Amino acid sequence: MWRDSFRLQIFCLLMAVLAVVVLVHNFFQLENLDDDTISGSNWITENNVQHSLSQTTKTTRKPYCGYKQQTLSKREQVEEESLLAAIEWPNPPDSRTAFLQSTDPLHSDFVIVKPSEPFKVGDQLEVLVRLKDFQGKPKQYGGDYLQARIHSPLLKAGATGRVVDCHNGLYKVFFTLLWPGEVKVSVSLVHPSEAVQVLLRLREERPDRVYFKSSFKSGRYSETTECNVCLPGDLPVCNFTDLYTGEPWFCYKPRKLSCTSRINHAKGGYQKGLLTQEESLFFQSDVNIKRPILSSGPDSVIVKPNAFTDLVEFNLGSPKNVGPFMSVDQKHNILLKFRCHGPPIRFSTVFSSELRYIANELNGIVGGRNTVIAITIWSHFSTFPVQVYIRRLRNIRRAIIQLLDRSPKTSVVIRTANAQELGPEVSLFNSDWYSFQLDTVMRKMFSGIAVHFVDAWDMSLAHYLPHNLHPKEVIVKNQIDAFLSYVCPLQI
Repeated sequence: MWRDSFRLQIFCLLMAVLAVVVLVHNFFQLENLDDDTISGSNWITENNVQHSLSQTTKTTRKPYCGYKQQTLSKREQVEEESLLAAIEWPNPPDSRTAFLQSTDPLHSDFVIVKPSEPFKVGDQLEVLVRLKDFQGKPKQYGGDYLQARIHSPLLKAGATGRVVDCHNGLYKVFFTLLWPGEVKVSVSLVHPSEAVQVLLRLREERPDRVYFKSSFKSGRYSETTECNVCLPGDLPVCNFTDLYTGEPWFCYKPRKLSCTSRINHAKGGYQKGLLTQEESLFFQSDVNIKRPILSSGPDSVIVKPNAFTDLVEFNLGSPKNVGPFMSVDQKHNILLKFRCHGPPIRFSTVFSSELRYIANELNGIVGGRNTVIAITIWSHFSTFPVQVYIRRLRNIRRAIIQLLDRSPKTSVVIRTANAQELGPEVSLFNSDWYSFQLDTVMRKMFSGIAVHFVDAWDMSLAHYLPHNLHPKEVIVKNQIDAFLSYVCPLQI
């Protein structure tokens, strides 16, 4: 009996290490914006890459926008309409609002409803947020993106709130009080409603604001062309749509080389000049991006109580931020594998042979009670229309359902999105608002399926540390603990 308990403890410890590797690598597969941003469309370069790949491709002169070419069944169309309705965002009454009439967090405030009422653990706390513009006038419409949390710095405890838009400049926030003692309330304006409308426009009209490239090589001659889900114009393109999932991907055809001479994939850069001068006023770091809204009264309430291993990395010679990676624990018969998802992946360079889609990888897994799969996919889709993300998740969901049908004891854990630090430029590509929308879609698409969630979104919003695209170790540990609660539940 003692030996079984000891072995269980060892197994759980091993799984903790495995989870650290999986989640940390997943965090670091998400690249921040580069300082040396490139803008342009087509270029030719020389290189010395020796790797080559042969694959079946088609060349065409028609312009492609892959997410618009998909044929949906009636059921899929109904689902997509439901998902898009779930993330529909309120519009300001006027499509053009002067900066002085936009939301000013400095003039705005919040109040705790009935702050002197006795509270106990498990009660609901209600907060009213009142937004005003830069002239101190109350806002008359909604659509602002707020984040709210309760926290106790001494206990290092925190939780997020549910924000309800009243569509008249007022917002209600509801918190569940989860621990005793003094609990403080914090509210932040992430983006004013006027900025959200700009983000909406960019998502629909400028899916090319992050662009990609591929190199083609034959002998000593090489060319590099632009790639994306959407390639405008009537230039010939190479069709690299995945044969199994139907995930679309295209590159402009090289001038002298064939499509089959493609050797790699890489991030091209981030487009500049996306905003008008007036729009840029809605994206100011110290003015209206992730700025605190202060309380006009008490900002806290008093809550009373209710009654490591020999895991060894196997060196595959892979790039550190790309993979694939593999670790082996021969003593305990554990094998860990990691690889990044397929395009649009924002890495510097990935060999074409290593571009794999999650759905295809899942289809190649036997599964079983000793198999644990961890998936995270969101950040690299923030610049595309939501339909692109829905399509990718639909393929992944289908593959998960098939895997669980043939191997129902397989554990599948999905890590949600997380908040990050924001500035004027980052907001246009990786805003928390984009992440929140994608996260909402993902949760709805996987609801009702036998998968587990590691709620990185709540963990990052509720934590006392500053938001970071690659969370600090203490937040990662919280995620590991949640992961292990599914993989190694306490034995009764």
